[in-house]
Amino acid sequence: MENEDNDCGNTGLLFLFDGGGEGDTERNRDDEVHADDEAAALGCEASGEDGERCCHLSSVQSTLVVRQLRSQGLSFQLWPAAASLVSLLDRRPSALLLPLANPSPIRILELGSGTGLVGIAAAAILGACVTLTDLPHVLPNLRFNADANSHAVAARGGALDVRQLRWGEDEDASDFLLDGKPAFDAVLASDVVYYEHLIDPLLRTLRALVKGEISFVMAHLRRWKKRDAVFFRKARKVFDVLLLHTDPPLHGKRVGVAIYRFSEKPTIKDNIAK
Repeated sequence: MENEDNDCGNTGLLFLFDGGGEGDTERNRDDEVHADDEAAALGCEASGEDGERCCHLSSVQSTLVVRQLRSQGLSFQLWPAAASLVSLLDRRPSALLLPLANPSPIRILELGSGTGLVGIAAAAILGACVTLTDLPHVLPNLRFNADANSHAVAARGGALDVRQLRWGEDEDASDFLLDGKPAFDAVLASDVVYYEHLIDPLLRTLRALVKGEISFVMAHLRRWKKRDAVFFRKARKVFDVLLLHTDPPLHGKRVGVAIYRFSEKPTIKDNIAK
């Protein structure tokens, strides 16, 4: 199927965005977005077909190729926040406050990887060891994309792994801990605040993984005022949330992608120790 819609001649950050969820009837959105409008604003050709999309990383002069399978659902598509996060990684990785000075390869865990574009790009740009995670039914396409870009990643000293991580499942989260501590240096995600019923499971997993100096960097496009407010209100009870970067709105839109850094709130015990 990928040969039917191959845009590899275009070296920009390409993605298609579907503004509505499957079965979603909520109408309190900040902005109504449609796939064709979004693609046109980016100078991309809109298409409902499955196929490959390319992303050129100017900082390392490398081109990534990811297969999206739009016909299989939201987890198989490229989304606006992913493109923004990759673009910022490509231009100014230091803006994300990632531990770039580590003597050994940076270890990154990506949540809700989808097509894997963000994690694959991070591995290539930073020479990082990145673990891409998602639900079981998403993993085959995620592995396909990881394998398709393994040479570009390895050329930079990076590595990719693909594993299951179901939000809210302590058993899954524990697989990413070593002696009770996170076995990585940072957590990344893009466009993971979408369905309201997944807010609490996501935060449960973040509480297990984002500890001490481990930060969570999230790219987010606001779509629903009330739903987003619920997520950030709950998140700020557990994490310090810092706005790192905002993109200007696409043409005709009211909001752009925002990138945040979440870090564990100091406990009373920590404050006394200081």
